[in-house]
Amino acid sequence: MITDGTSIGTNTTVVDGTVLVNGAKGVSTDPTEDRTALKESRSIHVGNGALVKTADYLVEDRPFFVSIGKDGLIAALQKLDQQLRKSGRTCILSGKRPTDWIGKEITPGRIGFINHGGLPKILTRPGRYPGMPLRNWWARKWCGTKGLSDTVIEFQGLTVVQVSQNQAAVVSDPQNQIFVIKNAGFVSYAIEGTYNVLAIVDQTHLPHVIEDRITKVILGWSYEVTMKSTTRDGKDRDYVVATFLNIPANNCAILQKGDDLELLPAGQHYITNPNVTLLNQLEMPTKDIFTRDQVPVSLTIYLKWQLVEPLKLTTHGYNTPYDALRYEFADVRLFAVDYSAMVKQRSCGPDNMDDCTDTSSAFLDALRTRAMDDLHLAALEYGIVMKDLAVIDRQFKGDIAATMEKLTTRALQAQVEAANVDRENSNKIKQEEGSLAVARVHAQAQNTIADANAYSVVAVARAQAQKLQIEAEAQAQATRLAAEAEAAAVRLRAAADADVADTFAREMELRRVEIARVQAFGSRTVFVPTEGMGAQMGGAMAAGMAVGMGADARR
Repeated sequence: MITDGTSIGTNTTVVDGTVLVNGAKGVSTDPTEDRTALKESRSIHVGNGALVKTADYLVEDRPFFVSIGKDGLIAALQKLDQQLRKSGRTCILSGKRPTDWIGKEITPGRIGFINHGGLPKILTRPGRYPGMPLRNWWARKWCGTKGLSDTVIEFQGLTVVQVSQNQAAVVSDPQNQIFVIKNAGFVSYAIEGTYNVLAIVDQTHLPHVIEDRITKVILGWSYEVTMKSTTRDGKDRDYVVATFLNIPANNCAILQKGDDLELLPAGQHYITNPNVTLLNQLEMPTKDIFTRDQVPVSLTIYLKWQLVEPLKLTTHGYNTPYDALRYEFADVRLFAVDYSAMVKQRSCGPDNMDDCTDTSSAFLDALRTRAMDDLHLAALEYGIVMKDLAVIDRQFKGDIAATMEKLTTRALQAQVEAANVDRENSNKIKQEEGSLAVARVHAQAQNTIADANAYSVVAVARAQAQKLQIEAEAQAQATRLAAEAEAAAVRLRAAADADVADTFAREMELRRVEIARVQAFGSRTVFVPTEGMGAQMGGAMAAGMAVGMGADARR
């Protein structure tokens, strides 16, 4: 039996076979499997290892059996070879010497094997072993190489086993005695019988999961090693010779040997004693609970407890605290509570445990006083301390109870429907409030955008006006400067012309002006003088042409 204590709030550990709960002896556990109660009395051993303790097989000296020490496999093979030589038997180490040019190759870290007439020969030195001369290979056959660190090597009666920290080798000796090798190794030669390696077990990854059938919580892992044995009818059958357990923290296992029980703490364990078994028993039915008016009722309750003495629980024949509490709760009679009170009150918990104003508080008071007190006193006998109790659901039995259950169910349905309508109305109100809030946010966003656009337009107009003003001022300033420059230029030219005193030069300047005027207006331009007699003739001619054009127009 493996019990679980991971779901209890107190800190629980198991140290050196002693169960500790916050410094005191005990262990926390949760409900797991159902089983029937055992009636016989049993003696209790608290984790002293008497049922699982086995002698160290490697300590005792055995013929042709050598432990692998710090010097490694080669040194162990040499020691075994010396034992064979002293006993007058054929040695197992070959005397061949390697070369470096031709032959069978053995690399460093490996050893070679030769079948010499059915007997093993081992080549331990790396190199090449040529096939010549022929006498060196007479009645011999090359059988390949193996690694010096291989876990299991078996060849022609020679057995080598080496396991690491996380491995365990289950071995059967020539007398079919089972022993387990952990973090060690050995070399043996089958003179008086073979050493058969039954299994190499990974202790942290055992294949079989042990879980709670009720809560489906993983309680641990196990693995059974079997050995084939031939019976007198000639058939081979498998027999369990070793059991490995991996128990998580805060869990423990209960072992049984006859009438003796032992608590196995958390950790990695193995059992090779055939008289020791892991407890596992059957399911037990419960009884009905009756109210004061003799109405049977089935309760679904929530219990919180602390297991402080696991072996006391197992001594009374229970597999888990759940089994013991369920059996004891069946003896509780709620005579102080009638049927109507239990109909009104469906649950008992932290929210209504102290409320005594309700008419249905009799049911709560009965559970809080009589049921809880009775369970607490009964649980102490099994090493259990009760922490809390609450009713999750109840089912009444009988015709009257069935009728009342239907009425109660209808009332509850009406309450549920009303609550659903209220919830839907509340949801709709919240949705409308949410829509209103969203519209308000959208309006504020639109106002913000309009303010930003207006400010942008005003800023653009102000910038445009400032631009036109600056351009006009610049144009006026440029015109003024150009006029002043032109006037200055005219004055300078006039002053220059006035300074010319030579008549010929003056005449040449007039001619140059005339040429420039003709170039400007073209060679066919007729220039009419505006002064003197020519100017008067031009005016008379213009007046005559105008009179003529007027007479023509009147016709």
